Amino acid sequence: MKQKTLLATAVAAALMLPAWTAFAQDATQGGDATSPESAKKLETITVTGSRIRSVDVETAQPVFTMDRAQIQATGLTDVSDILQRMVSAGTPDITPQDTLSSGSDVGGRYTSIRYLGSQRTLVLVNGRRWSTSINGLTDLSTIPTSMIERIEVLKDGASSIYGSDAIGGVVNIITRDHYNGAEANVYYGQNQKGDGQQQQYDITFGTSTDKSNTIFSASYQNTDAIWDRKRQETTYAYGPRHPTDGYGQGAWGRVVDPATGESYVINHANGQAGDTSNLANYHLYDPSNVDDLYNTQADMTFRAPTRLKNLFAQERYNLTDNVTLRATGSYSERSSSSQLAGYPFRSDGNQQVLISGDNAYNPFPGQDVEFFRRTVELPRVTESTSKLSHFDVGAEGYFALGAHDWNWDVTYNYSKADIHQTTTGNLNLLNAAKALGPTAVVDGQVVCADADDRAAGCVPWNILAGPGGTPQSVWNYVAAVEQASAKDTTQDFSANVGGGLFDLPAGTVNLALGVEHRRESGSFTPDQFASSGYSTDLASAPTRGAYQLNEAYAELDVPVLRDLPGAQELGVNVSSRYSHYSNFGSTTNNKYSFRWRPIEDLLVRGTYAEGFRAPTLNDLYGGTGQSFESFLDPCDSVYGAAASNAGVASACRAAGVPAGYRQITQSGAPISSAQGGQTPTPFLSGSNPDLKPETSVTRTLGLVYSPHYVQGLDFTLDYYRINIKNTIQSVLASDILNYCYVQNAPAFCGRFTRGADGAITSLNESLANLGRLNTEGYDFSVHYRLPQTSFGQFVATLDSTYLTKYEVQNGPGQPVQGQAGMIEPATTQGLFRVRANASLDWSYGNFGATWTLRYFSGLRDSCWDVGVECNEPNYTNPWIGTVGASSKGGVTFNDAQFRYKLPWNGTVSVGVNNLFNKKGPYYYNVTASGSGSPPYLPLFDIDRYFYVSYNQKF
Repeated sequence: MKQKTLLATAVAAALMLPAWTAFAQDATQGGDATSPESAKKLETITVTGSRIRSVDVETAQPVFTMDRAQIQATGLTDVSDILQRMVSAGTPDITPQDTLSSGSDVGGRYTSIRYLGSQRTLVLVNGRRWSTSINGLTDLSTIPTSMIERIEVLKDGASSIYGSDAIGGVVNIITRDHYNGAEANVYYGQNQKGDGQQQQYDITFGTSTDKSNTIFSASYQNTDAIWDRKRQETTYAYGPRHPTDGYGQGAWGRVVDPATGESYVINHANGQAGDTSNLANYHLYDPSNVDDLYNTQADMTFRAPTRLKNLFAQERYNLTDNVTLRATGSYSERSSSSQLAGYPFRSDGNQQVLISGDNAYNPFPGQDVEFFRRTVELPRVTESTSKLSHFDVGAEGYFALGAHDWNWDVTYNYSKADIHQTTTGNLNLLNAAKALGPTAVVDGQVVCADADDRAAGCVPWNILAGPGGTPQSVWNYVAAVEQASAKDTTQDFSANVGGGLFDLPAGTVNLALGVEHRRESGSFTPDQFASSGYSTDLASAPTRGAYQLNEAYAELDVPVLRDLPGAQELGVNVSSRYSHYSNFGSTTNNKYSFRWRPIEDLLVRGTYAEGFRAPTLNDLYGGTGQSFESFLDPCDSVYGAAASNAGVASACRAAGVPAGYRQITQSGAPISSAQGGQTPTPFLSGSNPDLKPETSVTRTLGLVYSPHYVQGLDFTLDYYRINIKNTIQSVLASDILNYCYVQNAPAFCGRFTRGADGAITSLNESLANLGRLNTEGYDFSVHYRLPQTSFGQFVATLDSTYLTKYEVQNGPGQPVQGQAGMIEPATTQGLFRVRANASLDWSYGNFGATWTLRYFSGLRDSCWDVGVECNEPNYTNPWIGTVGASSKGGVTFNDAQFRYKLPWNGTVSVGVNNLFNKKGPYYYNVTASGSGSPPYLPLFDIDRYFYVSYNQKF
């Protein structure tokens, strides 16, 4: 890691802070809080991205702001959903639609800027870090919308000001701190299909005096589930055009003839099975027969239900005219639930479990046999409860240093999250083996042969009898109930001081200095039984670790020219932050920016910012885990690269892959399209204690034009380029295989093994500082507040972004993947070339209305198959080697809201999101990513959404 010398003044300033504080208190004795000097201090503000207070909100950094009215106009009740409406937002790492996601963060709500991931987006509340998990994610559901005054989003790197994670940008949530009176809000909404109901109730009251400001808020939110089976867009894993292709292992199961290897399924006329011990009652398994398969989407949640409870209190007390004490306390409790289809139980994936040759229900007596069976009667349900406690205390104030005003603040910040998860629906492999073991007949009843097992509750399992053929006593014996927990604790002390140094002809040179000490600790304790490998659940090892860091920064703002021809304003800003981590060492990150106003109407601005993201606790100290990934094996002789690339086919043969090899999915059938399929064998992933930070460089250049001859009109155009090195990533299964066979990189060939039949038997996706990510584009905005008319006040807004480049390189010497305008292969994220929001707001007396259009450009997706949904059959994917692509068109969603202020100080709002019930395209790479969701992007509306809200002020 690069080493640089920190400006010694930063440390010296921090050491002098107590003395300055005392001086400030002495200086304010007998002062007048309403003096012009005090009024000037109150007018200055701190804009996200800088620690220097100023009266000018137009800075060198691009900052997007949503005020309280704009937030309410969205008709949304969750901060994450509100932020996803921003045109610069990408799909968060975890969404309520990610059915197969696991771990302690499931159920939370997150945000991502510039498609760079939630871990590269820093979340602040009132300029201070909020709680982060061991995975580096900040759960936005812990911040009640009733307390939000505005949201500022810095679309720029800011590690020199805030430290780690501020690569993609910074979300700063500003809470209400001056409030007199009380108000209550009631909200209800639901989707057109009558599901997904959302309810929110909150009450806020506060009081303000000359000495203090107190505000308190309590809120409750309940969001009901949306089920995949409710809509044709989500009923099938690959969409309604390919319904049976998404079917998996059937509920009736199958048994394998040990002599021939053929599979048989019990006949199930009228939904009932015959005698499972007689092979005459079976038919040959047909993977094309949907009666022998099962649509797993029918049992899954599309959006998981959640319940949120929040308490938030804030106090400010003016100890003297220039010294204020402040404190914030918050408690939130989130409960969520997600459901997967029953487990695809198969003996070849759990070698210790076979149907015994001495089992009364075995159609091949005397021979232990393999079986397949999806336990549809026992869906897998995970209930998660997260409790977050947060408080911070501090003081802030002003003092005079020479002829200039200075401000200071000190804060202690503490956050603790406790997460508990209960999972049902997995199987106890030890008990399942006994239930499928030898049987005996006692008093005319088939029982487990071993008396000790019977005494422990063993009941024979006729696993081939299908739905309804397993009594509850068996489920009670073979089912596993699992408990997991996680804890995250953040302690943070910070001190800042800033003010004017001296005056130049163009203005005052300002300096800000600060220090910070932070300690992060956390753990995740998986279910002990599942970790032992005796459950069908994915095994994982515990995570436990901690690190601490010390930081200091300095920021200098210099006005160079003012009120001159060609330079109405010219200023530069320089900042530097030194960080020392206990686990990897030190790093220094600098930022340089300028603002130039050649004429009064035009501002030119630009930045060059160095940034970093420190590895998370889970990156460093997480235990090995398992996952069932979806991938396409390049050696597949029909859909893999080997089918059209002679070099790949030769490399596969040299590795021992037999001719005509077909990749097998969890259903036991060969893959049926270029989408590949889900592995029947869990792959491994794990942490790496030797990881180093990711590093970045962000460049921006922008224009802000406000023509004086058209009052209320503003144009903004910003260019950005972000380059990230040493990205921390798992090397995904498809990438590993493609590097080995398509790109001929032998280093990756050692990460997996194959069986004699060519099937992948193990694969390791452990973390490494391996890759690079480069992205660039343009943001363009127009805001116009029209002159007042006899018809009311109109405000028109356009916010848009154009993504010119998004390049990923997953390892040294590996091909650069240009993914702009495509579905990112590793996630459910669509990298839209163009996103735009346009709105028209109207107000007239007590009436108001807002119309909003949300546009998403089209994306390039994988073909379903060459010749099928493949409008670019000759397109060759340069890094995977497959031929064919399908480009899909853009989509626009329309939202409308109407508001009316009632005579008794109440306001009622009604609205419809996705007014015309527009549907987005299906993207098959979404399902291929293994998220468990259907091929419908999380950013798209699933159908119309109606809502009504009522606000009453007292």
